[in-house]
Amino acid sequence: MKEKTKIGIIICDRYRNCAGGKCFRALQNREGAFSIYPEDEEVEVAGYTNCGGCPGGNIEYAPEEMKKNGVTVIHFATGFVVGYPPCPYIDHFKRFIEEKYGMKVVVGTHPIPEKYYQTHKALKTWESKEWQEWIKPTLADEDTRLAYN
Repeated sequence: MKEKTKIGIIICDRYRNCAGGKCFRALQNREGAFSIYPEDEEVEVAGYTNCGGCPGGNIEYAPEEMKKNGVTVIHFATGFVVGYPPCPYIDHFKRFIEEKYGMKVVVGTHPIPEKYYQTHKALKTWESKEWQEWIKPTLADEDTRLAYN
């Protein structure tokens, strides 16, 4: 029997009051960045917190606590990329966690909602190669984006 995968979700502090509904729905449905987990793989959210506010003070400590609780993969919530402006620290956070804690980091949780997709498309926010890679796991088809509006 395969062991369950324990994940941690770190949200952008501007959404600190978010209850996580879209993230949990996407995990249940294996949508957005959670599509990397096969349907038959048991996945447990074993940590959920915010970054601590710019420039991410909680990034130094939260992964350590999550790792102690068995977390092997950390997801940065989709809010890191859809908020305006998007988080300018994503690359720093990702590299820090991967290097210091040896944990995989995935940028994104639930699919990008259509309203954010349209805004960032008009603003050309995500045109660089780097941004294209970061939004790839959460860039769904229009019907799915509309379902997450």
